[in-house]
Amino acid sequence: MQNKIRKTRADQIFDAINVTIMVVILLIVLYPLYFTIIASVSQPEAVASGEVIFYPKGFSLESYENVFKSDTIWRGYLNTVIYTVGGVMFSLFLTVPLGYVRSKQNLPGQKFFAWYFLIPMYFGGGLAPTYLMVKSYGLLNKPYTLIVLGSLSLYYAIVARTFFSSSIPRDIYESAEIDGASEFTVFFRIALPLSKPILATLVLFFASGRWNTYFNALIYVTKQELAPLQIVLRNILLLNQNALSMMTEDIAENQELMESLIHMSRVAQTMKYALIFVSCAPLLVAYPFVQKYFVKGVMIGSLKG
Repeated sequence: MQNKIRKTRADQIFDAINVTIMVVILLIVLYPLYFTIIASVSQPEAVASGEVIFYPKGFSLESYENVFKSDTIWRGYLNTVIYTVGGVMFSLFLTVPLGYVRSKQNLPGQKFFAWYFLIPMYFGGGLAPTYLMVKSYGLLNKPYTLIVLGSLSLYYAIVARTFFSSSIPRDIYESAEIDGASEFTVFFRIALPLSKPILATLVLFFASGRWNTYFNALIYVTKQELAPLQIVLRNILLLNQNALSMMTEDIAENQELMESLIHMSRVAQTMKYALIFVSCAPLLVAYPFVQKYFVKGVMIGSLKG
């Protein structure tokens, strides 16, 4: 049996301090999600008065009832699912083949293509030229707008290239070429079946980005029927902020109507917490199953190739 290494008092103190710091950081990271959950199931009046801090006050599912009975939210949810699935598939279609081609050491003009793809990673045309270009292509307010825009990620193409270069032995490619296999055959029958870890990693990265996308929808999509869930959430936040400002003197004199507006404003506040949790739930459920691929993808991206 191997002798256990005996820790000195200094090591024990260091471990205790390290664990304490990690626990504090973990609590800081988890508390916003925890508060979102308890606020979404608390009474709207308790949330508005600041009574909800560590546990729910007055259990209520009114916010979730309002979320699930709203056609606008369901349509936004469906749009987000469509944009996420379509965007992930289109991003994989563009990124993975590019990474595979860039992994070929004998590709003519490697240095040229390296600079060609490196420059756009750090320099862009700006919002106004991009908007004009998108408009000239007829991509404003189209169902496929948010699927097409931002589909090619040069950073993840570099990650895919690093994987193909370092994780798949070159001897396999050479054996296939000796047997007369074309590049398409090598890619589809050898490279892709051996690339499940990087494919799962890219799917996670792309899905997370697509699910939380907000800016492109705000700029390029103005039709409410095409709005994703994040824009719906933004509209609810704006309604919550503007509800009380809509009161006039006539409304203020009507005590019953004023109380109704105040209650609606408070319900909207708890409703936003419910919507945040509902929108984050799919990623929270999926993440534990692909966590190992996420860690591996980060390590792949740190390699130089």
